Amino acid sequence: MARLPRLSFAGQAHLVVLAAPDAQPLFIDDEDRRRFTLALLECSRASGVAVHAYSLLDEQILMLATPVQTGSLQRFMQRLGRKYVGAFNLRHERSGALWGRRYGAAVVDAASQGWRCIRLIEQAPVRTGRVGRPQDWPWSSAAHHVGQLRNPILREHELHWRLGNTPFAREARHAQVNAEALGEADGRSLIAASMRGWPSGPVNFVDALADLIDRPSSQLRPRPRGRPKGGQASPS
Repeated sequence: MARLPRLSFAGQAHLVVLAAPDAQPLFIDDEDRRRFTLALLECSRASGVAVHAYSLLDEQILMLATPVQTGSLQRFMQRLGRKYVGAFNLRHERSGALWGRRYGAAVVDAASQGWRCIRLIEQAPVRTGRVGRPQDWPWSSAAHHVGQLRNPILREHELHWRLGNTPFAREARHAQVNAEALGEADGRSLIAASMRGWPSGPVNFVDALADLIDRPSSQLRPRPRGRPKGGQASPS
């Protein structure tokens, strides 16, 4: 399935996935994770990107983020790569790229996909057996969202604000919602969309994005698999 040229849309949430090739770890220890979170805070503020959720695993980084301007997300990822990867290479006496030439990023319809993305991100340490609850993993946004600590990296998405009228109500509800495990198929679908650049959302959402960039909406969707319908012959 083809990968789109990387698209980003101001004011829209994006699921971002960074993964190192050939099982190269992105973090060797907690000092690496601490340095990454400092870089994440600095680069998101400098680039105009609101980070709503994240999780740092040894082999993968997951984020939900909204750029305030067109191009903000690309600048953010470039800054983050320069700042963290250079320091990582120096500390561990290595050279070269860390997460390959590309990162995965897909714009998502927050109304239909936002909570799926948050569950995907904050439940990742549970799915991989690191902890029993999302908020028990210290290198993610989950503890912030349930009120265990304040994380300056984060700007709560509107979805979180809608959970209740008080901080306590929102935090309790977030923990309740996030305790509902994301289905395996949903997780695979979101990761695939991010890595291939396909927008994730209903037809009218994708159509509206296509109008913004003056493209046919068919170019923003994966092509159906298999032979053409209606007995059409394949082009020779």
